[in-house]
Amino acid sequence: MTMARRSPKTLYVVCISNRGYQASLVSRRIYQSLPDPDAAKRSLIRVVDETGEDYLYPSKMFVAIDIPQAVERTFKKAS
Repeated sequence: MTMARRSPKTLYVVCISNRGYQASLVSRRIYQSLPDPDAAKRSLIRVVDETGEDYLYPSKMFVAIDIPQAVERTFKKAS
């Protein structure tokens, strides 16, 4: 039996440091990350922050996490 694949998965990250970005990031908060291969080459990550806009931040400030599908659906409804 094969598992059904979801459409392109939204990536979620948790902020492990907001140093220098206290106004736009909260430590230990989960954020949505958007694909940006060019940014990744420069050790940056594109994150939808507290303002609701996406910005580039140093990737070392985040850790990618897996979330249950039910939680992902809830996040998408809230957006």
